[in-house]
Amino acid sequence: MTQSRPFSQVDVFSKTPTLGNPVAVVHDADGLSDAQMQSFARWTNLSETTFLMKPTQKGADYRLRIFMPDGNELPFAGHPTLGSAYAWLARGGQPSSPESITQECGIGLVKLRHNDAQLGFQAPELLRSGKIDDAVLEKALKALGVDKSRVVASNWVDNGPGFMGILLDSAETVLAVRPNLPALDNAFVGLIGPHTQNGPADYEVRAIAPAVSNGEDPATGSLNGGLAKWLTGSQLAPPSYTVRQGTILKRKADIGIVTESNKSIWITGHCSLVIQGTVTL
Repeated sequence: MTQSRPFSQVDVFSKTPTLGNPVAVVHDADGLSDAQMQSFARWTNLSETTFLMKPTQKGADYRLRIFMPDGNELPFAGHPTLGSAYAWLARGGQPSSPESITQECGIGLVKLRHNDAQLGFQAPELLRSGKIDDAVLEKALKALGVDKSRVVASNWVDNGPGFMGILLDSAETVLAVRPNLPALDNAFVGLIGPHTQNGPADYEVRAIAPAVSNGEDPATGSLNGGLAKWLTGSQLAPPSYTVRQGTILKRKADIGIVTESNKSIWITGHCSLVIQGTVTL
């Protein structure tokens, strides 16, 4: 039997609504089947649609399930984590701790902090890291149209979606990429390159993801968390820096990377509630 459930659509990683990355959030989603959630995620056609449920793990404030438009479920994703936490708070959610929110998801428990519209999550440990096989990297570079001489370093940065990370020589090189999506064979690739001193941020990031609309995600918390784990840990980037993402898609997503004294890495950004109402599922 279908029923009416609260619904929110939140723009993530921008102070200006519609310039970040939207996430669809279904509240009170307990009782929905996997098929219903997959069907609704396909229908919204956003990069991710999330479902807020009662927690099952001790210490969690809520449980989150995250689906892509192709029906696949992700164990973790960054902008859906921030947007869903923001939607949960906006509907009166009360964290068990005054200092943080604890989200339960497929990857385990994820810590978040909030300060008005600014939220941050603690970057989870990588599910896969280390060297990318030469043949895999070469295939990706060919599909991206990137000359190997432009590659500074590469590494797996997978904390859920499956991204490989590629550090290029400049933001200009990142923005010049025009990927051949079919040739990527559904591989997810994260590109990052430094801006000059006059740039909008320290780095430009692009998330090439054939499974999402337009083949590119406009603002990707999970990718930036994975890149930060790799780059700061390898001293290829400073402990804290700023990122601009979504430029090619006419977005202006601003993402902060902060490494604290205990070496934990936090991914921060602004959120805004753009749509609220109900859905019948």
